[in-house]
Amino acid sequence: DVSGLHGLRSFYDGVVTLQGVAQNLPERCTSRMNATLCFFPENTVNGIETPMFLLNAAYDTWQIQYSLAPASAIQDGPWKFCRLNYSKCDSSQIEFLQGFRKNMTTVAESFYQSKATNGLFINSCFTHGQSVLPDTWYGNNSPSIENKGIAQSVGDWYFNRSEVKLIDCPYPCDTTCHNLVT
Repeated sequence: DVSGLHGLRSFYDGVVTLQGVAQNLPERCTSRMNATLCFFPENTVNGIETPMFLLNAAYDTWQIQYSLAPASAIQDGPWKFCRLNYSKCDSSQIEFLQGFRKNMTTVAESFYQSKATNGLFINSCFTHGQSVLPDTWYGNNSPSIENKGIAQSVGDWYFNRSEVKLIDCPYPCDTTCHNLVT
C-alpha cells in the first residue's frame, strides 16, 4: 500500500495463522513462498488448469480504497481525498496509480499467455463490480475495449466465438467508463 505497511498482506497473514489454512493452499505456491502470499491471485492463478476469464478494472476502486490506499495507512495524508476521487489526485498520485495498473497488466499478460483458453477484459475505469450492474454488464453503453462490451467479450470467450484478450490503454483514454468516482 501507499504507506509501505502491506495492510492487506497483514490481514491475510492473520487469516492463515488463525484458521491454519496453509496446508490447504496449493503446494505449487506454498513450496515457493510464504503461505500468506498464496492468497493473492498473481501467485496462484497460473497454476489453475480450468479455463478462466479475468474481468477487472485496472483502477479497481475497492483495491484502491482498501488495499492500495486504505484509510488506516493514510490518516490525513495526501491520499485522503485521492483514494475516493481520482480528480483530486496530483500528478505523482496518478503516476503511482499508473504503476498499479502496469503491475496488474503485467500479471494479466502472464495469465493469458499461460494458457490459450484463458481470456480477459481489463478496462481503464475507476469502478468495481462491472458484472453486477446491467448498465455496465450488457447495456448499450457498456464499457468497451476495441468496440466490444463486457457481456459480448465474456460471451465470445465462453462460447469459443473468438479469443478475448483485451487490455485497455492507460487512464484517461477510455471514454466508455462508468466511473464510480469523478
